[in-house]
Amino acid sequence: MAGAINQLDIAGVEVIKEHFSLTPLQVQQFTALGELYRDWNAKINVISRKDIDDLYPHHIIHSLAIAKVLRFQPGTTLLDVGTGGGFPGIPLAILFPECQFTLIDSIGKKIKVATEIANAIGLKNVTCIQERAEMEKGKFDFVISRAVMPLGDLVKLIRKNVSSNHQNAMPNGLMVLKGGNLDGETQAYRKYVEITDISKIFVGDWYKEKAVVYLPL
Repeated sequence: MAGAINQLDIAGVEVIKEHFSLTPLQVQQFTALGELYRDWNAKINVISRKDIDDLYPHHIIHSLAIAKVLRFQPGTTLLDVGTGGGFPGIPLAILFPECQFTLIDSIGKKIKVATEIANAIGLKNVTCIQERAEMEKGKFDFVISRAVMPLGDLVKLIRKNVSSNHQNAMPNGLMVLKGGNLDGETQAYRKYVEITDISKIFVGDWYKEKAVVYLPL
């Protein structure tokens, strides 16, 4: 079974390499995630047990869809709200080593997993904090998240955290990974919301009806 899972890890990293230009260190870091997450998930359940074999397509590659919408400039600061075990923050931090990522989650054991994994692969650009979003006072270029709550609720929580100093090709704001019909959630922001269909980026039925929602704030 372990051999089969390792092959899935290799296949997952190959998909990442098809879409992004990686350094040898980045290849090593992405490859290491499979064993690390399986090991930690056996101790602290941060990913559904039935989903762990699909770690790369469902979690790591899915997180990287944000990087297909915008290549963050060096020095960009990002806040990952409700990071869980480190998604989308850790995969993006590997891809953008010159950007600074703050990962927050209200559940301490999830932050422990994210911290241990970031440390294990030598990420110097990640800070993990057990904290609720309403308590975070810092300013960031972008807030990122994976479907932690309805869009309107998230905007109310994090609008205070978006810096007014822009340095990227798109204005600062919120980038969230969402699934399903988004009409209701995005209706209030229809004049300026941008929705990117992930199934047009990555191959696989699982990506159908999944999107990156970008909201300048």
